[in-house]
Amino acid sequence: MPTAIAVTSPDLVLPPHDRQTPPAVVQPLDTLENSLTGMHALIEQHGYVIALYPSSAEGAVTRRLHTVRSVLESDRIALLGIDLPPLGIALLAQQLRQLSVCDFSPGVLASAARLLAHYIYAGALLGSVAKLDRVPVSLKSHAKSWVPGAQFAVLANPRPELIRVGQEELPGPEFGTRLLWAAGQPPSDWVTETLAPGWRVQGVATVPLPEESARWWGTSRLVEFAAGLYDVSVLYQLVSSVRREECHWCGLELIGDRCGFCAAPLPPPSAQELPATVVRAASSVRALPRGAT
Repeated sequence: MPTAIAVTSPDLVLPPHDRQTPPAVVQPLDTLENSLTGMHALIEQHGYVIALYPSSAEGAVTRRLHTVRSVLESDRIALLGIDLPPLGIALLAQQLRQLSVCDFSPGVLASAARLLAHYIYAGALLGSVAKLDRVPVSLKSHAKSWVPGAQFAVLANPRPELIRVGQEELPGPEFGTRLLWAAGQPPSDWVTETLAPGWRVQGVATVPLPEESARWWGTSRLVEFAAGLYDVSVLYQLVSSVRREECHWCGLELIGDRCGFCAAPLPPPSAQELPATVVRAASSVRALPRGAT
């Protein structure tokens, strides 16, 4: 069975591209008991679980996830806090679901989340930026947001950008993407008639607006959008092109500079040549031992 991909709410589960893409699961559940039972069943069925949660998630959500991993004493649960808007996290989860049926090990799949997030363009069309605190907003933009009919296009990832709609263009990806958009109130055709052609996207799809989006963006007057790679062969090539290492702490494969399961950083090149016991003792970062949180 492929590695299970979990998200924190049902509205972050996007429809699969094809029949091969497995569904995402929701964790944590409504009670701690149900969360424990559900997570244990996932481990028994899939072997490993990668749980994505917004870095802005409420404390109760993250505490329950960590409690579940602690009570189960499992080193097969990766808890990944992602600094993306809600629709961006949903898109990232969909990409990991696509890759979960490929021949990547759980460690590579978990550490690939950070890599894939760099290629997601996540933003929103806002009627007001007065309460937006997750993207830098100038005092001038704050003042303009009170003008009737003013609209702002904001990019939160991969780099913060804010423009006044009709006066500037929002910088987009220089590679082929598929655009997802979710409308709140009021709806707008700017995303489909201006943004999509400007970004030269290779497909557009409408999805429901995540419940968390209004709180994340500071207003319910929004249209959220996220563009990213969608072809599984391109995603596969991107991840497989990165050099793989072995985590010196838990032994899983990884790409990048940090293990997705135990959070241990990759030692510097000189330290990688030392015995594992020496590397652990010399590490300045306290990585989690197997079975702990």
